[in-house]
Amino acid sequence: MDGFLLQIPLLKAMNLYPCGNFSDPQKACTCTSAVVTKYQKRISGPMLDWIDIHIEVPRLDYEKLIGDRVGESSASIRARVQAARDIQRERCSNHGSDIICNADMRVGEIRQFCKLQDEGRISARVDHHILKLACTITDLAR
Repeated sequence: MDGFLLQIPLLKAMNLYPCGNFSDPQKACTCTSAVVTKYQKRISGPMLDWIDIHIEVPRLDYEKLIGDRVGESSASIRARVQAARDIQRERCSNHGSDIICNADMRVGEIRQFCKLQDEGRISARVDHHILKLACTITDLAR
């Protein structure tokens, strides 16, 4: 498997507060600010920087969880992801065999394909993560 790089997504779940009730509409948070600060420091900032998407998932009502509502099919999602990967493969095709998708882009490709206004900058590493993610979201929306 020469030249093959397997990209495995990282999925992490955590409570923002020790009690697990932050923003819960049914249960009140009982944590003090000192307890929250100590709890959140257990996860290092640099480690969180490497996670591209942070999503808060609120508690679901049991009725919604067991309801008959059907979401988007796996086949439909797979088709959208494949179409986005095809767009990325085409975009990156003239930039070396080691770049096949947005995640593989280096600084030069990011500067070429992803424009950011100066006032929107955070840090170089965070900018690059955000820009590659934004490019992928755009590809998925096409």
